[in-house]
Amino acid sequence: MPGAAATLRHELIGLAGVFERNVYLVKRYIWWDVAFFLWTVANTLTIVFIAKGIEAGGGQIDVNEVTTILLVGAVVWAYLGIIFEILTETVAWERWEGTIEYTFMAPLSRPIHLFGMGLFAIVYGVIRAILLFAVVALFFHLELANANFAAALLVLVVASISFIGIGMMTAVLPLISPEKGTQLGFVAQGLLLVVSGVYYPVSVLPGWMQALAKISPATYALDGIRDAIINGAGVSAMWANIWPLIIIGLVSVPLGLEVFRRGERYAKRHGKLKRSG
Repeated sequence: MPGAAATLRHELIGLAGVFERNVYLVKRYIWWDVAFFLWTVANTLTIVFIAKGIEAGGGQIDVNEVTTILLVGAVVWAYLGIIFEILTETVAWERWEGTIEYTFMAPLSRPIHLFGMGLFAIVYGVIRAILLFAVVALFFHLELANANFAAALLVLVVASISFIGIGMMTAVLPLISPEKGTQLGFVAQGLLLVVSGVYYPVSVLPGWMQALAKISPATYALDGIRDAIINGAGVSAMWANIWPLIIIGLVSVPLGLEVFRRGERYAKRHGKLKRSG
């Protein structure tokens, strides 16, 4: 039986080799694993907090209202995701296309470059959000007779300024860290998903999460848009949600520009501009 034992040993060595190779691959891309794990945690927490939200409402369910609340959350979250994706991948797109050096050497100021990406993200995201809302609403035959879509759209546009400011900050991550930057952008997006009350009231969150929700523009955007669509609220009635968005935008945009400027200078100084990993 020596031949059989040798064959078994050979196969077991091959089995261990395949296992070990995958361990090394996980170690090499560990930050992607961390990002996806945190994303899974965020989605799992979201599902659990939806149940908490129903409990907080006393268990009384108005199907039309709950469906509209969830639909608004899903559409706004999809819109926010597009803003983050386009701005966070500002640098990644240039690397993929091989045009990063040309873009960063072009006779174009960095604020105009970033605002151009932001403007495209807003237009593209708004069109996509409107289509998404319309298509899904048709499936559920929602009663939206009192909806004030103009006011809801206004809140979304005002919130977009804040989203762009935050997106500028996440856009710098792939610039200063080609290996881990994009993953960290996903982590930031997942954090906003959990704390902003996308699918449930913020009141069901732990105290420290509620504190984070107060500085998230998505929190105020969701409250304002839901009020406009479900209750037909106008701009004056939603002012309590609009003025925080204006303040956050006034702070986040200059801060985002400064963070990106410093990140760009760091990347150029350390030769990270052209690197892809």
